[in-house]
Amino acid sequence: MKNYREKVLGCWLGKAVGGTLGQPYEGSDGPLELSYYNPVPEGMIPNDDLDLQVLWACVLDGMKDPLIARDVFSGAWVKNVEFPWDEYGIAIRNLRNGIKAPHSGSYGNWFKDGLGAAIRSEIWACLAPGKPKLAADFAYEDACVDHVGDGIYAEQFLSALESAAFLENDINRLLDAGLSVIPGECRLAKAIGDVRLWSMEGGDWLEIRRKILGKWGSENFTDVVMNISFLVMALILGKGDFSTTVCLAVNCGRDADCTAASAGAIMGIINPDGIAERWLKPIGRDIILNKGIVGITPPATLDEFTDMVSGLKDKVRFNGRRESSSFNPAKVKVECGIYHPWFAQDENKFAPKMPGQAEIREFHGNIGSIPSDKIPSDSLYLMRFKFRMEERKKVRVMFNTDANSRIWVDGNFVFGREGGRMAPSFHRCPINQYRDMELEPGEHELVAGIAPISGQEEITWVWGIGDCRDLQWLGKTEVLEREERSVIRGRRSVN
Repeated sequence: MKNYREKVLGCWLGKAVGGTLGQPYEGSDGPLELSYYNPVPEGMIPNDDLDLQVLWACVLDGMKDPLIARDVFSGAWVKNVEFPWDEYGIAIRNLRNGIKAPHSGSYGNWFKDGLGAAIRSEIWACLAPGKPKLAADFAYEDACVDHVGDGIYAEQFLSALESAAFLENDINRLLDAGLSVIPGECRLAKAIGDVRLWSMEGGDWLEIRRKILGKWGSENFTDVVMNISFLVMALILGKGDFSTTVCLAVNCGRDADCTAASAGAIMGIINPDGIAERWLKPIGRDIILNKGIVGITPPATLDEFTDMVSGLKDKVRFNGRRESSSFNPAKVKVECGIYHPWFAQDENKFAPKMPGQAEIREFHGNIGSIPSDKIPSDSLYLMRFKFRMEERKKVRVMFNTDANSRIWVDGNFVFGREGGRMAPSFHRCPINQYRDMELEPGEHELVAGIAPISGQEEITWVWGIGDCRDLQWLGKTEVLEREERSVIRGRRSVN
């Protein structure tokens, strides 16, 4: 293929530029007004967008017969990744508990529609250049470990688009190639269709951004449908110019480093010579990985990484998508009941008492929901969870919900709030939705009381126990049917 290596290198250079440009603004509300790095870096800023793809390449390169398969990536997640973030931490927890892909991406995963898989799409395009369907099949094996639904479709969409970019420069044809590998009725495909229409109708990027947020916006700044919509707008309005495209992507805010990194990678494949030296000089060529990637010796530079990926192109083997194995998740039994009366202004003046006629409800793991109309006015819906610590440990106790909440541990009030944003991850859970505390060995009790905020139709929650040292989920959820209790063991289960 003509200029293959140049396009692969352009991909990684563009990825590094966009990621470094956007890194200081990750999670910002936006809009921004960047036209260049601010601050100007003194080298590449590490970013998981590139980290995980370097890991996949190293794992495949170390195999005698490199196989693109979910089990290969699952093993690397457990052995080589220490990131506790969002869907990453949940996938690692599920894999350690023996839940295999693709169910590791769906079980108890509030972040299933996160951007974490889409940002590692480029390697599959580089290994299947000009073959969008094959690139999308590769991407599925990767994405299903920590995502489901639109979270998977996004990586397939980008992998196919980027694969086609090795042969095609027209943005609309590239978007068509990406859409050809995902269901037309999914949220992501519909959002992309909206953005294409809005971009054709004219108007500036700020107006299109407002429309995206109005229809496809999310309180989770890593939401894949919202962020891929920003990316598509940047690709269309950028009109083939690298600087314009990456700046449009980052200026939308939200997961700004990821959208800019993906925009840079795509433009780098389309036209490697289109990345001006002013973007490249400040970051250099050295690969800088986050400390959360362990157990590998990565290539020292993007040039060496390009050679590694190029060398794998004709070596990797793929056996085709296989059917999902059966999965019957354990149901966690929780004692639940209504406490009445309760008033928000009472704060923690009382210790809640489970009613005598409490019911036993079943939930799948650490996530659950209930229609708001099941909770009478001025009442708390109480849930009693039991968990066990095998050793004394400082842990992060989390209960994150979008409703009113009050949480007690071992009879003591520990936190609560009047509803708000959900981000049930130990590293970025909203304030007053967690408490770091030292717990002794033995059995403990968490009682959660929830009540709907005005106009709320359904209450969702996620709870869990994390290790304060690394913010990873602690242990595994088991069901002890005879005692009808949920148990969180304060000891990791390692495969």
